[in-house]
Amino acid sequence: MLIGEVARRSGVSARMLRHYESLGLVRPSGRTGSGYREYSGEDIQRIFQIESLRSLGLSLREIGRALGDPGFTPSALVDDLIRQTRERIAAETDLLTRLRRIRAAQPAGWEDVLQVVALLQALGSKSADVRQRAALSSADEVPVPVEALVEAALGETEPNVAGALRWALARSDGGGPALLAEGLASPVAAVRERAVRSLVEMPGDEATARLREALAHPDVVVRGYAALALGTRGAAEAVPALIDMIVDGRNDTEAADALSVLASDTVTADQIATRLDDRLAHDTTGAPARGRLTQALAGILGARASRALVELSHDADRAVALTAAYLLQSRDAGYSGNPVQM
Repeated sequence: MLIGEVARRSGVSARMLRHYESLGLVRPSGRTGSGYREYSGEDIQRIFQIESLRSLGLSLREIGRALGDPGFTPSALVDDLIRQTRERIAAETDLLTRLRRIRAAQPAGWEDVLQVVALLQALGSKSADVRQRAALSSADEVPVPVEALVEAALGETEPNVAGALRWALARSDGGGPALLAEGLASPVAAVRERAVRSLVEMPGDEATARLREALAHPDVVVRGYAALALGTRGAAEAVPALIDMIVDGRNDTEAADALSVLASDTVTADQIATRLDDRLAHDTTGAPARGRLTQALAGILGARASRALVELSHDADRAVALTAAYLLQSRDAGYSGNPVQM
């Protein structure tokens, strides 16, 4: 079979077949009377073998070794090809991510593109100062895409840089809350904490909705951050989680403050007081928890909280009774405008 027919049937150009011949990969078995190359069936089979190995990513030199050495074992070479392929995929994936982020920034010209590239590179710098400056400058005319800010925030360990990234996220365009909510599903506790802390500083209804979802999160740290944030936002759904924090002694002072913010009207104040009183009556975690629950009543105004304090002033636990009596005295003094004498 002449070279033109071989090229047509194999899909390998005549020029490439000559190149294979020059490298010694395949040699036509004979020549015609006119001097044209003539390929046998075995030659054609070897051409297909070369093309098959090329499809795996082998270089022509590696193919020559593989086909020319009867004792050649492919396992090491295949392992090396797997490693190279993974590295190439990772590099291409990284490039694709950067290109998408540049497109998301909607650059008006090449100067904008270069600015976004510089900011993305700075966010990945080994220098904390460089990362912090990049985060703080991300709110400029050409902002860093929110995906990049979220990725940086979830991986940042330096407190100052993390604070700057949360600040930048709070001022970014839409999409941040949903991406941070995905971070709450991370198997790494530190990443989940960074996600919820960033979400806490995000304004708007979507962030509030994501925080409401986080109240049911299995991670107690995530639930705590969400409850405190929702309390300051006036979301009554946070009340049970806030009371749990007081019982457990986790940020109990902040939780009590959040309850007092929520108790801004008589109805809500009475509902919170009832919940606190119920936990005091049924909680079995011991005296410290009951003491914290009693102290939490201090920030809850209204008749229901006052009645609970009156009952607690006669509690069998002397510490609880004294705390309740003091709070009642403080409350009475506050109503009358007279200071409490200690």
